[in-house]
Amino acid sequence: MNTTAEKLFDLIEKGVSPYQVVEEAEKRLKEAGFEKLEFHTAWGLTGGKSYYMIHHGTTLIAFTIPKTLYYRESFRMAAAHTDFPCLRIKPNPEMEMSGYQQLNVEVYGGAILNTWLDRPLGIAGKVALASDKVFAPRIVHFSSECPVAVIPNIAIHMNPALNKGVELNKQKDMIPIVGVAGEEMQQKDFFYEYLAKELQVSKEEILDFDLYLYNTEMPEIVGMGKELISAPRLDNLTSVQALLDGIITGEREDGINLIALFDHEEIGSRTKQGAGSMLLRDVVEKIQISLGRDACQVKESLYQSMLLSVDVAHAMHPNQSQKADVTNQPILNRGFCIKESGNQSYATDCEVVAIVEQICKKEMIAYQKYVNRSDIAGGSTLGAIAGSLMPVQTVDIGVPILAMHSARELMGVDDMSALSRFVGSYFSI
Repeated sequence: MNTTAEKLFDLIEKGVSPYQVVEEAEKRLKEAGFEKLEFHTAWGLTGGKSYYMIHHGTTLIAFTIPKTLYYRESFRMAAAHTDFPCLRIKPNPEMEMSGYQQLNVEVYGGAILNTWLDRPLGIAGKVALASDKVFAPRIVHFSSECPVAVIPNIAIHMNPALNKGVELNKQKDMIPIVGVAGEEMQQKDFFYEYLAKELQVSKEEILDFDLYLYNTEMPEIVGMGKELISAPRLDNLTSVQALLDGIITGEREDGINLIALFDHEEIGSRTKQGAGSMLLRDVVEKIQISLGRDACQVKESLYQSMLLSVDVAHAMHPNQSQKADVTNQPILNRGFCIKESGNQSYATDCEVVAIVEQICKKEMIAYQKYVNRSDIAGGSTLGAIAGSLMPVQTVDIGVPILAMHSARELMGVDDMSALSRFVGSYFSI
């Protein structure tokens, strides 16, 4: 297994919720010498240094300042997202049904529901605890680091039509079992008791939480030639990995490199920590102002800047090839994808596509084109949303995968290397 795949595996194993993804990103940036900033304080930026900031625990922006500063600096930016389809634990989640202890959950994002059945599931996210300061509750991040829940399938003997296709009800069929009612699980607040024990606090201190179920299965190299990766959370930790590598290793003499790792892409991005907020534009403006630039120079720099929206693409499925476009059919291990859409569900700009292609040809990096089949809507990304708030040239790219939004997805080993090499070149040329 190559180094790029090893780093991806490490991120997947540690990044079990957006909070843990950002924690791991922060750790890597600190090790690379990046300094932490707070948005509500003054920024004393210095040429040749690197910085990052965290927004509400699940969004991170990092950037590097060139050693030499000119009249204005253009930005080369890249954005990805830290969230992924999963199951979110509701408030007051305890349920007891037929002698089983269960948790009430809701579906987050567009998950393929049946892939979450019969999986070992852990719990991860954020917990808010009581503090002496009313407007500053104590925040802790939590991960069970082991399976604590499972959503069992019904036996085929009890539903002979199971293999003919069964529609799962999000409220009824997706409720996980966390235990069997017994002496240790009799108390009404069994979930709060569990959290309190794990966090070493009293259950009365727990005010609220933002917790999710995650697939605890490890990523694996598969295929007779060891050329494929089967893993949870490839959408979109592949892109997070590539952006972290790129911002850490990339260096330019005449501009600012920046990555934005946004939350909430899977539910539309239009939140305070999503790409549909003013966060990215505010950060770009604050960087320029902190470097002594005026409002006119800020605007001038934006119109000379570029944004990569980095998110996974659909590979052609060999068992469902009719679902792919007739002339654009990405295959695993043939390069990352440039994603295009006439209706701008993917940010499409032929000039920027040409830039991407020229970088690939210069650096001998494999790439493919992806478009939706004309009668299938396909997905969308944060690229067009971010571009509408900050009108810079934008293009969508990402590795092709199979089983997108499954609890376990499939990709090619070589495509991860191609994407990482491209992002590194983008931040260096």
